[in-house]
Amino acid sequence: MAKKIKILVVDDETAVAKSIAGALAGKDLAADTAGGGQAALDLDQKNRYPVIITDLMMPGMDGLELLKKIKARRPEALVIMITGFPSVKTAVEAVKLGAFDYIPKPFTPAELRAVVRRALARVSLEGQPQKISGKSLYAIPENTWAKIEDDGNVKIGMHPVFLDTIGHIGEIELPKAGERLAQGEACVKIIDSRERKHRLWCPVGGRVVAVNEKVRYDLKPLVQDPLGQGWLLVIAPDDLESDLKNLVPMED
Repeated sequence: MAKKIKILVVDDETAVAKSIAGALAGKDLAADTAGGGQAALDLDQKNRYPVIITDLMMPGMDGLELLKKIKARRPEALVIMITGFPSVKTAVEAVKLGAFDYIPKPFTPAELRAVVRRALARVSLEGQPQKISGKSLYAIPENTWAKIEDDGNVKIGMHPVFLDTIGHIGEIELPKAGERLAQGEACVKIIDSRERKHRLWCPVGGRVVAVNEKVRYDLKPLVQDPLGQGWLLVIAPDDLESDLKNLVPMED
């Protein structure tokens, strides 16, 4: 029998931690739980978990502090944040600091498993070159990119590494023109070939002024030219200067 991959779930509410661990348990996955940041650090010291899921808001050592300590000790560890909607901007900050992704509450077990599976797929990419360059591009790392256009609007697309971790796309759901989105809110929903649902986070807040309808029916541009013809939507930003502070410049 193949050895199960162990991950760690961190939450100060024991029932919540056990519930999440139970939702993830399967033929190839198992989960340990920790009731706080220090307990998580102690367990990780022994077990070196490839993926750690932690609540953002915890007494004592919160999720951000735990993230910083884990990444300082083990940069290769992938940390997934669980966050409430009011703290979405903090979750974007967490990704900038090295978190793999975040899951806003409420979420379903299927959504949780999809993020974990994508994280495990990311582990398998270790050792492969992952730096993506592009002129005047900013990113929610390994999730979405944003490019400031000459007219002040912002073009948005899928980060190539995100595509690498979900495999084949089955369906893609884009927002509608005129819709308003906040930074860190889901702007695009994707169903992969295994019917797992994934969400792309909006890198800047504002009003959607255009969507790339072509990629609904032809995914080739998205796969072959994700930083160009595979763009997904364009936003007229509300507060670009502020939003850019939460993004990471993509290397030229």
